[in-house]
Amino acid sequence: MSEPKKLYIKTYGCQMNVYDSERMSEALGGQGYVETQSPEDADMILLNTCHIREKAAEKVYSELGRFKGLKAEKPDLKIGVAGCVAQAEGEEIMRRQPLVDLVVGPQSYHRLPELEAKTRAGEKALDTDFPEEDKFEKLKNRPKAKRGPTAFLTVQEGCDKFCAFCVVPYTRGAEVSRPADRILREAQDLVERGVREITLLGQNVNAYHGAGPDGDMTLAGLVWELNKIDGLERIRFTTSHPNDMTDDLIEAHGTCEKLMPYLHLPVQSGSDKILKRMNRSHTAESYLRLIERIREARPDILMSGDFIVGFPEETEEDFQATLDLVEQVRYGYAYSFKYSTRPGTPAAERPQVDPQEADDRLQRLQALITRHQREIQDAMVGRTVRVLFEKPGRLAGQMVGKSEYLHAVHVSGADLSAGDLRNVRITASGANSLAGEVL
Repeated sequence: MSEPKKLYIKTYGCQMNVYDSERMSEALGGQGYVETQSPEDADMILLNTCHIREKAAEKVYSELGRFKGLKAEKPDLKIGVAGCVAQAEGEEIMRRQPLVDLVVGPQSYHRLPELEAKTRAGEKALDTDFPEEDKFEKLKNRPKAKRGPTAFLTVQEGCDKFCAFCVVPYTRGAEVSRPADRILREAQDLVERGVREITLLGQNVNAYHGAGPDGDMTLAGLVWELNKIDGLERIRFTTSHPNDMTDDLIEAHGTCEKLMPYLHLPVQSGSDKILKRMNRSHTAESYLRLIERIREARPDILMSGDFIVGFPEETEEDFQATLDLVEQVRYGYAYSFKYSTRPGTPAAERPQVDPQEADDRLQRLQALITRHQREIQDAMVGRTVRVLFEKPGRLAGQMVGKSEYLHAVHVSGADLSAGDLRNVRITASGANSLAGEVL
């Protein structure tokens, strides 16, 4: 028997890219590939790229440049670029880096076997279409290998919001939701392979409206169907838009036992002027009232958010409004970034904030977020939480998992295995994790 070919995938960006990389590996597994952790060992290198961060394309070209020597040593090595940078750049990638053999967009990776075959025949392969066929159905027969206790599951892709700073509508396309029966089938398959927690993914996951037996199903309806699966213990979802936080989804947070008390709900700014310029279609006040309703339904819910500082035309008064909103919400986690231009987006053409001023604002915002995060984490000491253990920790005899609030928790000296779900009393709070003892 011939030796299996080796595939090295490097994944950038969001959880959806992690999910996509898994499916790409499965697609090429049917062509005889097995994954390797070393590009030096690979017969194919695949970069699954993200276009959200600043100068994303340039970073990909820089990464590709590091493979020139490897390609010279191994002329049969195939190098591919996938994901959102591939969608945005297309043929330009091959023009600028002739060592690239394959370019495939995020909506076409189910065609990887055909594209790989073209490269083995000595041809260049490019596919950045938005095909009509369902890529998930093309890849529905997932290998039955044992899985870890947690998994991502994409239920919705694309975005119709057209925020002024964002490239997602151009790289992922319009909002599309997968039919509910296919999601439930995939979830059941994951549970049979050892998964106990599933995180539902979408660019605007709470805009989910997939076909169900009685018409379109909302995300809340999908959560309740997943709740019926024996062996599935936890359900999460990300990322949500405030405008799509429906009444039934808010209610589900208070009544669905398997839906975890954690919600990532980006607001981006506390200034109504900046929100309007961002094309966010909500106000700071409407966002705060929404948070109130969610906390009424689930008082212990931990909130997470996203913020952009230094957006074009942001004044110190606008930034202060963001600080005021953060003080009111008190996020358990929050991700904050300095605005950077994305070619082709409306905000890229507007007057930019002084970079040093934007840096100063980012530091001040992050200091406030960190203080709240630490206070909320410290308040967990003495409480009992349910921890799903995922893997060994850095120390001998240590296991690490996540609480229902998504806090990292480590326990030492207990007889634990990956997949165990146990009650843990929190005994200490560290910089980014909690320590506890199994009850």
